[in-house]
Amino acid sequence: MDKKNYKIWCNNSFNSAQSAERELLKCGTGKHELYLFEPDENGSSGESKRVLLESGIGFGLPDADTLLNCKNLRWVQINSAGYADYDCEDLKRHFKKNGIILTNSSAVYDEPCAEHLLAMILSFARALPFAHDAQRQDQSWQKQKLQPKLQLLAGQTALILGFGAIGRRPAESLKPLKMNLIGIKRTVRGDEPIRVFAESQVDQLLPEANHIINILPANNGTFKFLNAERLGMLKSGAFIYNIGRGSTIDQKALIEELKSGRIAGAYLDVTDPEPLPPENPLWQVPNCFITPHIAGGYMGEKAAQVNHFVNNLRYFEDCENLTDQIL
Repeated sequence: MDKKNYKIWCNNSFNSAQSAERELLKCGTGKHELYLFEPDENGSSGESKRVLLESGIGFGLPDADTLLNCKNLRWVQINSAGYADYDCEDLKRHFKKNGIILTNSSAVYDEPCAEHLLAMILSFARALPFAHDAQRQDQSWQKQKLQPKLQLLAGQTALILGFGAIGRRPAESLKPLKMNLIGIKRTVRGDEPIRVFAESQVDQLLPEANHIINILPANNGTFKFLNAERLGMLKSGAFIYNIGRGSTIDQKALIEELKSGRIAGAYLDVTDPEPLPPENPLWQVPNCFITPHIAGGYMGEKAAQVNHFVNNLRYFEDCENLTDQIL
């Protein structure tokens, strides 16, 4: 058991309605010294930087460059599922060399992301967005037009791009629908619950899929991963869903495919840029539906963030494996 008292640096955001969650964090850190900063005080300068350099534990979104110079650091927990700013070789080498643990908060967001994605897929299968359009526009009775297009998902193939911690839960949600589930990930471990292939095989798998589920993070290797060429590989009538990052899809090419009708529809929870400007043509594409990066959101999210950190703090104190450990 690690009996040492640590300085804990934190810039996790708490709004005026989240005083209970703030107190939950204060109580949960117990014997340790907790230093709370505003979200924009990321440790890159000022008092926030001074404390981060002295701290043994970080929670929130600390400045990656400052982390390279922290001498006392033992563990950092990112308060998001995505960790693009920390997915760089120099930081990973520094953490591994100095035995520093890095965790994220995938366990906080896997369930809401799975439910959001399930809602997207089912709504397309049952033509709900198109029925809603008719209700709000001309109130026309679309039975003859929509009913022949309704689909049963059983037997259809869903290709999950980025089958990591977040990707596992949507796969569990889709399995009862008797879909053929295939995953793509950077490193295949062999113990995945569905068939999973390396990224190098994606071009062979794209033409097989009825549904492309994009959960890819933002990094140099995923920028416009779904480019014009790969979008062109999709079978006619395929659907695309993006709950990863907007930069992973060539949006201009996607617009062209959607307008042609070859890609039947797209549900995007993330775009590039965000917020998406009102003049962006994506808003006007009739078979493209956009939610404002809310797939991971839910009532109780902040308490779940705090509890996830506090639970990991107990594991850390007991020298046990931490949940959502990346390094």
